[in-house]
Amino acid sequence: MLQSYRRLFAVPHLGSLLFWSLVARLHIGGMPIAVTFLVAGWTGSYAIAGLVSGALTVGTALGGPIRGRMADHRPADRLLAVSAVVYGAGLAVLALLPASLWWAAVPLSLVTGVFLPPASQIARSLWPRVLTGRLRQSMYAAEATLQELLFIIGPLLAAAVVGVAGGRAGVAVLTAVSCAGALGFAWALRGAGHTLPPSAAADAAPVPGGARGSLLADRGILLVLAMCTLLVAGLGGVDLVMVAWSRELGSPGYAGVLMAVYAAGSLVGGLVAGGLSGPPRLPRRAFAAAVGVLPLIVLLPPIAHVPSPWLVAPVLFVAGLAIAPTLAAVTERLGDLAPPHRRGEAFGWLTTANTAGISVAAPVTGWLIDAGGAAAGVAGATAFALAAACLSVGVAATRPAGSGPATGGPPPTGPTGPAGSALPPGAP
Repeated sequence: MLQSYRRLFAVPHLGSLLFWSLVARLHIGGMPIAVTFLVAGWTGSYAIAGLVSGALTVGTALGGPIRGRMADHRPADRLLAVSAVVYGAGLAVLALLPASLWWAAVPLSLVTGVFLPPASQIARSLWPRVLTGRLRQSMYAAEATLQELLFIIGPLLAAAVVGVAGGRAGVAVLTAVSCAGALGFAWALRGAGHTLPPSAAADAAPVPGGARGSLLADRGILLVLAMCTLLVAGLGGVDLVMVAWSRELGSPGYAGVLMAVYAAGSLVGGLVAGGLSGPPRLPRRAFAAAVGVLPLIVLLPPIAHVPSPWLVAPVLFVAGLAIAPTLAAVTERLGDLAPPHRRGEAFGWLTTANTAGISVAAPVTGWLIDAGGAAAGVAGATAFALAAACLSVGVAATRPAGSGPATGGPPPTGPTGPAGSALPPGAP
């Protein structure tokens, strides 16, 4: 298993590119916490705090396809630098805003979210241009796995800074991390010679239907986005159930531990998946992610009342094993389906789809918990995940529209020449 990772990170500049692309995304999971504490400190209202935090999220979702399309047509280093400056400036103004002007935080957050540096779009569009075959599969698995760590580290960092120095400091620190990550990624791209946009690269030859029109008109891409929305809704629903159940037990601190166990299972599964040979089987992984949650239904109230939450932890760990492998497979599939010169836009739509999934999960899961307890909430999350798994069958059957190499095909070309030339000897 480790051989795949050794060969992957033997590719020149690849470790630096992955590292900085992840640092640029580190703040995302913690920013809602910092903003919530900041605004709640101004107004004493968590409803208003949620409105401001939600505006930042909505701006990020709305701007995803726009930022992705810009990444397809503009030099990546300049786009990251400009986005970092505007995004950082917007968050800095938010952190310094007087409490009496709290109402201005809503439109400010909405506009600021649109300018989130497109690190994920640029990185995910780059991997098919510099890697092929098993190495590309390993990269998507490694990225999905390490992103699970970001969802743990980001909130912990925000909570630590907020606890010590308050909401303003929390927003300021995460803003600095975001800007440093985006600028570091720009520097890494320039050093690796991958600053040219895909539209200027050799692999951007015109393809039927890929040069104009909406990507949402492509059945395969639309299926991928719908699947991701449902899958994220299911995963987010499980997290919300853990929070609600922990509060019912009178020990809210258990929520963080149980969610960490769920994420740990995903980490292990992602590491294993990245070392496997052969193309990923998306439906198998998607159904495993859905079925893994089923046992929780009979372990939670009102169906059962376990004496300790620790008894549920092993089930959560097993349920998490298929998460990162599924996310890696679906991300790779989207990269295959999208035209090479529009991959950034496609991954921008993926950001929007993921945000939509989170937005759907919160009210639906909350209503189910109120109506039927934690078990009903998990049942709803399982239904979302099963629906996503059913769509994965259609995704797997969809053929790329001649827009790029299939997994295991000839090496794609990048802006500096054939990507295969960057691989170590003997790489697939």
